[in-house]
Amino acid sequence: MSGGRRLGARWRRRRPVRTRLALAASAAVALVAVGVCTAAFFVLDYALYHQLDLNLTQSATVVTQQNRDSGPDVLAGECRFLSAPACAQVVPADPADDPSAPPYVLPVSAPVREVAAGVRAPYFSEFTLSGHPARMLTTPFGKGKALQVALRADTVEKGVRQAAWLLSLVGATGVLLAGALGYAVSRAGLAPVARLTATAERIAATRDPRHRIELPAGPPGREDEVTRLAATFNTMLGELEQSVSAQRRLVADASHELRTPLTALRTNAELLARADRLTDAQRERASGALARQLREVTGLVNDLIELARDEEPHPLLESVRLRQLTAHAVDTARAHWPGTAFTFWADEATTDLTLPGVPARLSRLLTNLLDNAAKFSPPGAAVEVSLTSADLTVRDHGPGIAPEDLPYVFDRFYRAESARALPGSGLGLAMARQIARAHSAELTAENAPGGGALFRLTFADAADRGPG
Repeated sequence: MSGGRRLGARWRRRRPVRTRLALAASAAVALVAVGVCTAAFFVLDYALYHQLDLNLTQSATVVTQQNRDSGPDVLAGECRFLSAPACAQVVPADPADDPSAPPYVLPVSAPVREVAAGVRAPYFSEFTLSGHPARMLTTPFGKGKALQVALRADTVEKGVRQAAWLLSLVGATGVLLAGALGYAVSRAGLAPVARLTATAERIAATRDPRHRIELPAGPPGREDEVTRLAATFNTMLGELEQSVSAQRRLVADASHELRTPLTALRTNAELLARADRLTDAQRERASGALARQLREVTGLVNDLIELARDEEPHPLLESVRLRQLTAHAVDTARAHWPGTAFTFWADEATTDLTLPGVPARLSRLLTNLLDNAAKFSPPGAAVEVSLTSADLTVRDHGPGIAPEDLPYVFDRFYRAESARALPGSGLGLAMARQIARAHSAELTAENAPGGGALFRLTFADAADRGPG
C-alpha cells in the first residue's frame, strides 16, 4: 500500500462515523452536481458552435448558387460588422491565378489551396478578424477553386462564457447544498444507531455472548437499515458464541488427541520398566516406539500451543527467497516420501523474488502442504509444485476434496472421512493457514481440474513487492 493510501486510511479511521457519513454523502451529491454542470457546459458549447457551423454551411450554399461562374475574387467582405452577412471569397489552387486587386479579406493559407486543388476535405477554422473572433468554412468551389465563408463568433464566445459562469455558480451552490444535506443525513441517519450502541454496550457489560438484541416486528424483507444493523450485530454475537464454543472444543479435542499417545507412552514406559523380562529385539522396538511417540506428542503440544494463541509470534523478519526455500522444501519432501514423485516449476520472474518473513515458519507451511499432498497421492503419482510472482500452488492427483469437506479443511482437528485411517492429528492445514495469514498471504483449497486437490498460497501485494 502506498504512503498516500496509508495516510488516507489512517485519517478515515480517526474520524467519527458521523463525520465520514457526512463527507461521503456530501461528496456524492457534490460530485453529481459538478458532473452535471460540466456535462451541461460541454453540451452548450457544442450546440452553440454547431449552430454557427450550420449558418456558415447555409451561407456557403447560398453563395455557391448565386455565383456559380465567379472566378477568384472577394464576393462579400463586410463581415467585420457583427450584424453583417457572411464574408465570402473564391481562392484558386494556384497563387498565380489570384486577382491583382483588391486583396483578399480572409486569410489564405496552404490548406485553403489544398482544398481548391481537391486534395483536402472541407474544414472549419477559427481566426481573428479586425480584432474580433471569427469562424470560417473552407469548401471546394468548382474545379481548381475553393470558397471561404466567415462569420464573427463574438456572440457564441460570449454565450459560452456566460454559460460557464452560470454553471460554475450552480455547481458551487450544489457543493454547498451537498455539505448541508450530508450533515443533515448523518445526524438523522445515525440517531437510531446511537440508541443501538447504548443497547450493545449494556449487552457487552454482561460478557455473555448468548444475549441478543430484540428486533422490532415487521414484515420480512422490509426491514429498515437500523433493523438490519441490529440483525447483523446479532449475527456477530452468534459468531462470538461460536468462537467461545470453538475454544472449548479445542481444549476438549486436544485432551482427546493427547489421550491416545500418552496412553501409548505410558504403556511403552511400563514395558521398558520390565526390561529384564524382554529380549533385545523387544527392548529395541519398545525404545523406538517410545522415542517416536515422544516426538509426536512434542510436535502435537507445540502445534496446540501456537494454534491456541490464534496468532503467529512476531520474531525478527528476514528477506526470504521463496524460490530457494520452496526448492529446499521439495527436496526434503522427496527424501521423506520416496514413493511420491515431486515436481517443481518456477517462473523466471521468481529468481530474486523475496518475502518478508520467518524462514522456519514458511518452511513449516510448505512442509505441511507437501506432506498433506503426499499423504493423499496414490503410490507413484506426482505432486506438482508451481511458483509464480503472484502465488504458489501444490497439486496432488489423489481423490480430491469432497464438496461437503471443502469449507472445513483448514479447521483444527477436522479430518474428512477418507482421512480418518491416515496418520495425523488434523492440525497441519490449520497451522499452514495461520502461518500464511501471519505473512500477509492467503491459503485456499480447491479441487483441481482432472482430479486431485490444489492448495494455492497467494502473496499479498506481489506486484508492489517485486523482486529482490
